Amino acid sequence: MAVDYLVIVVYLAGMLAMGWWGMRRARSKSEFLVAGRRLGPAMYSGTMAAIVLGGASTIGGVGLGYQYGLSGAWMVFTIGLGLLALSVFFSARIARLKVYTVSEMLDLRYGGRAGVISGLVMWAYTLMLAVTSTIAYATIFDVLFDINRTLAIVLGGSIVVVYSTLGGMWSITLTDMVQFVVKTVGVLLLLLPIAVVKAGGFAEMKAQLPTEYFDPLGIGGETIFTYVLIYTFGMLIGQDIWQRVFTARSDRTARWGGTVAGTYCLAYAVAGAVIGTAAKVLYPKLASPDDAFATIVKDELPMGVRGLVLAAALAAVMSTSSGALIACATVANNDIWARLRGVVRPEVGQHDEVRGNRAFILLMGLAVIATAIALNDVVQALTVAYNLLVGGLLVPILGGLLWKRGTAQGALASVAVGGLAVTGLMATYGILANEPVYYGLLASLAAYVVVSLATRPTDAAVLAAWRERLAGRAPAPENATETVSEQVPAAQ
Repeated sequence: MAVDYLVIVVYLAGMLAMGWWGMRRARSKSEFLVAGRRLGPAMYSGTMAAIVLGGASTIGGVGLGYQYGLSGAWMVFTIGLGLLALSVFFSARIARLKVYTVSEMLDLRYGGRAGVISGLVMWAYTLMLAVTSTIAYATIFDVLFDINRTLAIVLGGSIVVVYSTLGGMWSITLTDMVQFVVKTVGVLLLLLPIAVVKAGGFAEMKAQLPTEYFDPLGIGGETIFTYVLIYTFGMLIGQDIWQRVFTARSDRTARWGGTVAGTYCLAYAVAGAVIGTAAKVLYPKLASPDDAFATIVKDELPMGVRGLVLAAALAAVMSTSSGALIACATVANNDIWARLRGVVRPEVGQHDEVRGNRAFILLMGLAVIATAIALNDVVQALTVAYNLLVGGLLVPILGGLLWKRGTAQGALASVAVGGLAVTGLMATYGILANEPVYYGLLASLAAYVVVSLATRPTDAAVLAAWRERLAGRAPAPENATETVSEQVPAAQ
């Protein structure tokens, strides 16, 4: 596997080099956290597709195809649907807000009192998302180098932490573009056709497998509905996704670039399910469905190609891991630490802002690696994260965008009731049960509507300022800061 090793080493070295290059670009808070809000359609589409299609979508998507056939595409398919809905209906308004976090959006909409608790929920979600992505390094590096789990997590996690800390969103954007290309070539253009040919073609696959493997709804209606609630709605409100929307150069870029990325996700979903179905023909008795990806890559692909496809899997994990890491650090610094200090220091320069955010990425990265080493069950950790996100934050976020009668008290009640309901129901029914997200979401909605109607409407001045931001008529906060900082030396 010398050639395969060389491909992987070159890929990893390239990631670190782009981190170093990105450090030269990230000289302000805006550059470091949202790439200066100036990504064009091509880069925006590629990076958005890269972050939503992680290890779960690649390794897990193939595993679902192995287990259920073509209907195994539904998990990744609902992710694509969520990205399409976000892009078409909400992305332009989100981009015009010119904020850095979801909690800042809630503060703008409700008057500065709803962001603290939502920041804690969002931080927990982004942390667990980064952890689950980091755990996936163990599987890939085990296939590549046959090294133990802890060392694999430290190796993969450290590379992501280094390039993310160096250049922030610019480094992540550059590496995500490379990762997008590698995934496209490795999974769609190489692994997909090779897997189908090795399995004897679609006719042989149909002859070898039960009919339900080719039923689009074979995975079950309740499972599909749960995927929609968790992943489609999760795409609408996650900090990791919104932070990419904030990088768009214009409303049009956010809308159409995201639509292209969402469509790409739909194709990726089908490809993963087909690869998994082919693997079922070739290896009908694997110990675990999640072994399907690594097995078919290791046994069926030629030298060199195998290294590229494994690099594609690594790219999928790294793109999600880095996106979740910078989102986690942004929330920790801007929504939690700044509020705990209870102070906003306008005199802090852009250099100090970058340094502070860089320190938080490093700190959160170390926490993610340590947590990933301690945890074993990826599925349960990811389920807890998404249940808290959807159950606690979906209603106040979408309510703030769609219902002007919603109030700060209603938003706080919604987050608290939804989060507590989801937590209690997971303890009662089990983490992997469907009931926690169903009933938690209903409880959150009821609390939001009842408390909002029972309290005074949001102040008219707050709503007016909110409408100005939504319309894109208010200046971005960083622009105002940079203008002041530029004028001070001249005045002196």
